[in-house]
Amino acid sequence: MLYLLIIYSLMKGTSIKIKIMLKVFADRGGTFTDIVAVTDNQSTIKQLANHPQRFLIVPLPNQQWVIVYKLLSENPEQYQDAAIQGIRDILGIPSNQPIPTEEIEVVKMGTTVATNALLERKGDRVLLVITKGFKDALRIGYQNRPDIFARHIVLPSMLYEQVVEVNERYDAKGNELIPVDVEAVRKDLQAIYNTGIRSCAVVLMHSYNYPQHEQQVSEIAREVGFTQISVSHEVSPLMKLVSRGDTTVVDAYLTPILRRYVDSVASQLPGVKLMFMKSDGGLVDAQKFQGKDSILSGPAGGIVGAVQTSLRGGFNLIITFDMGGTSTDVAHFNGEYERQLENEIAGARMRVPVLAIHTIAAGGGSILSFDGSSYRVGPESAGSNPGPACYRRGGKLAVTDANVMLGKIHPQYFPAVFGKDGNLPLDKDVVTEQFIQLSREIEEATGNHRTPEQVAAGFISIAVESMANAIKKISLQRGYDVTNYALCCFGGAGAQVACLIADTLGMKKIFLHPYAGVLSAYGMGLADVRAIREAGVEKILNNDLLKYLQGLMEGLESQARGELETQRSAEERKEAVRKVNLKYQGTNSVLGVDFDVSVGIMREEFEEEHKLRYGFVQAEKNLIVESVSVEVIQKMDTPEEALVKRTRGLDEFANPVETVQMFTQDKWYSAPVYRREDLQPGDVIQGAAIIVEKISTIVIEPNWEAQLTEINHLQLKVRS
Repeated sequence: MLYLLIIYSLMKGTSIKIKIMLKVFADRGGTFTDIVAVTDNQSTIKQLANHPQRFLIVPLPNQQWVIVYKLLSENPEQYQDAAIQGIRDILGIPSNQPIPTEEIEVVKMGTTVATNALLERKGDRVLLVITKGFKDALRIGYQNRPDIFARHIVLPSMLYEQVVEVNERYDAKGNELIPVDVEAVRKDLQAIYNTGIRSCAVVLMHSYNYPQHEQQVSEIAREVGFTQISVSHEVSPLMKLVSRGDTTVVDAYLTPILRRYVDSVASQLPGVKLMFMKSDGGLVDAQKFQGKDSILSGPAGGIVGAVQTSLRGGFNLIITFDMGGTSTDVAHFNGEYERQLENEIAGARMRVPVLAIHTIAAGGGSILSFDGSSYRVGPESAGSNPGPACYRRGGKLAVTDANVMLGKIHPQYFPAVFGKDGNLPLDKDVVTEQFIQLSREIEEATGNHRTPEQVAAGFISIAVESMANAIKKISLQRGYDVTNYALCCFGGAGAQVACLIADTLGMKKIFLHPYAGVLSAYGMGLADVRAIREAGVEKILNNDLLKYLQGLMEGLESQARGELETQRSAEERKEAVRKVNLKYQGTNSVLGVDFDVSVGIMREEFEEEHKLRYGFVQAEKNLIVESVSVEVIQKMDTPEEALVKRTRGLDEFANPVETVQMFTQDKWYSAPVYRREDLQPGDVIQGAAIIVEKISTIVIEPNWEAQLTEINHLQLKVRS
């Protein structure tokens, strides 16, 4: 975003100098890259105003403007990196000229680079260094069977390529049983290094508490020449060799890829403060951004954006619903960000704290198909290249095309950024032709006659049911009554199905922020810098343990505060959150509660959550402290919200720009189309209707009504 940096001179008679600085928040998604910026530079605004179909410009207080920009993540004919191109477009800098970095203060990003590398198995070659006798420990894992009745078990592919066993051993109490054979380790590592492998993961027994042997091995690896060395006591300092090892291997596999991308971006922005969003919802300096922290980088920004804007809008119970081009992410918020420690993402097991996000392969780009007997939505995605059929790149029918067919998306209200040259509108004709052809194929195969619009509506119903089931998984199945929550919809496609999702779940309120179409990018600007430190405990919770826990967490807090490099003036804005992860003795179901000096209070909070989650408590059992964590949060300056006041009389309403035909509930409706900028607080619209803005299309179903609040937040409610 663009902000003012005002340099005040204390010298008498010296005028104030104003230097314009640029702050950019970007989210590189699977289909689109979203960028949000703020400026007070009128020349920049005048330049961008010449392209109203490409940029959304919103005035803010203090003579500032928000700039919203969306471009395809992959467009090899036009640019190499979408985020850098977005900055160039906002500043009006051609591709053959350097970016004027003196005008940029900070860039905050979320990226799918590491996620894509994991999905496609395109990370770096990795060597696993592990205690002798445990060569196959990660391959064996916990012998989980995702499909319990499958006769043919398909093991997940391992991310490491070769293994070196180290003849060393500590026991569980820290007694050194076998010292490291330094010369043997050096010889083995050199042999692997000579094969071209440059990344290694070091995972030794009991190193989460006794890291000396790992430190020795990592130093040898560094001397041999390995450029990426991930050691488990730093990556995941918790018990369980397999979980710790898996996480360390993922870090070694992805960090080099991530580092090359970060360095590529930084090379084009020399001297600019570059920060990235971590999977736990906190920002981190680019040089400290690791592979293990990057898997949910983009979706985490969306959760932060959804929660913070919903809280500003007066909602405290929130279901976040992010429907993008490739997938849909949902999350639950009830006063604090929910995180989970044990994760399996893209077939890779990890044990690091990440925001509890449930993802399904259903988005605007999910491909529609008919297998001869049933409709299928996804999981394959058209992506941004070639994209859905309407993108003019020869793509297959997708969910976005179904909404075009149903009259819920109209090309004239979308930016003309499609086709090979990136300057054409959506193609409605090819969508109509393909749905007509598909309806004929369905009739020939089944004998059932369905009009093209009924076929499109059928695909939308399947997608909606899948997404509603994802929300049930994080709410109803965990004991939360979703009807009391607000559905915060965002993402490029979220507003198109918002009412249908809410109807399916019995929800009564939908919240749509003005930047809903780019809320993941906006969330980068609303996020704080966070540092989390963890330590394993595995002791019975009692009064005697409290002093040990306090000392342990004080040490963790000191480490976390040391990571946050800030000016002294910002120290007072830091806060720490201490958590203990508890479980019943003899079980593995861990629940996190706030640390308290009272054992009784912690047990009461644990049992309350256990009762809600599982339906019972076991009062006679001891509680085990599996681990503790400390999160230090540094509050950041966040963008202001645009305040919109009503200037019309209460009996005056906005006029629609046109009336279109929209198919829903198995019939065609005449739906007025409103531009969001024409609406004012207090305006009420009863569906069916469409509200269009430059970053999303909001579809109001017949039994819903829409109203703008005084801060320009759009609320949808079931019509009373």
